[in-house]
Amino acid sequence: MRVMQVMAGAEFGGAEAFFTRLVLALDDAGLEQRVVIRRNERRAAALAAGGVDPVQLPFGGLFDLRTPFALKREIGDFRPDIVLTWMNRATRLCRKGEFVWAARLGGYYDLKYYQGCDHLIGNTEDIVQHLVDGGWPEERAHYLPNFVSERRAPPISRREFYTPDRTPLLLTLGRLHHNKAFDVLLRALARVPSAYLWIAGEGPLRRELEDLAEHLAVKPRVRFLGWREDVAALFAACDIFVCPSRREPLGNVVIEAWAQEAPVIAADSLGPGTLIEDMDNGVLVPVDDAEALAQAINFLLGDANLGRRLAAAGRRTYEEGFTKAAVVERYMAFFKEILS
Repeated sequence: MRVMQVMAGAEFGGAEAFFTRLVLALDDAGLEQRVVIRRNERRAAALAAGGVDPVQLPFGGLFDLRTPFALKREIGDFRPDIVLTWMNRATRLCRKGEFVWAARLGGYYDLKYYQGCDHLIGNTEDIVQHLVDGGWPEERAHYLPNFVSERRAPPISRREFYTPDRTPLLLTLGRLHHNKAFDVLLRALARVPSAYLWIAGEGPLRRELEDLAEHLAVKPRVRFLGWREDVAALFAACDIFVCPSRREPLGNVVIEAWAQEAPVIAADSLGPGTLIEDMDNGVLVPVDDAEALAQAINFLLGDANLGRRLAAAGRRTYEEGFTKAAVVERYMAFFKEILS
């Protein structure tokens, strides 16, 4: 079985990080692959370090004439049984051929880009339902979840980020984008006077968020860490992980927190709201409600036993369905199914 995977994603992002993890995991499982990515030296180096040398193409805009021809040439050379394209751009630039064509959606995308595909993958059951509601045949819509790394690490020293050792520490991860609602978390932090906040991520709203932190008089307790590769060490250092997203189709970060046994508070957006059972394996609060988020943080900081129970339940949820072994097994079974 020969599978070509094609990703034209952004420099950073949850889908892009999972793509790298999945490619390497499938390689470990013995799958014969060719991998085509949008030019990105960081991603290429990560794949190469794991033993997979990707083909890099421009994946530019409307006037990029090179990529469609180069992609067609790679397909002709490799002769895959399956082509798996990731998200809109890679799918738009692919063409039907003598292979089974599957595409993976990481959100509620417009299905106009996917009409040539044979099968579609959603990484949540809600996304699969979105496909079916949009007219896609139910028997060709498939739910395949993500997995995250469960590698543990010693806690990073708080002193590296000028954070007191004994103060409560909140952690959040993600692209600095409106959908992630880090502005709501900063407003909540103003109501949690004892805590510090680490924001690990990069994006277009960094200056705006820094200005908001200064306006709210919380900037001395906020650390903008930039994009980080050492998330296990960050989780090990924090007391609570917070996912305040307005829009979060899956919530990889919630699964990451569960794998690292960090208690989770999340806004009740689509992904986290589907994953989390409130007050069982995490705490849910209304979207865009800084006051409710602050109340939940203060409540959890005041009850260490509850935090430990939530963290343990989250770890159990992770082990039941989101481990590397479980997800790789599902992908391999999916590939065999669509070829049969």
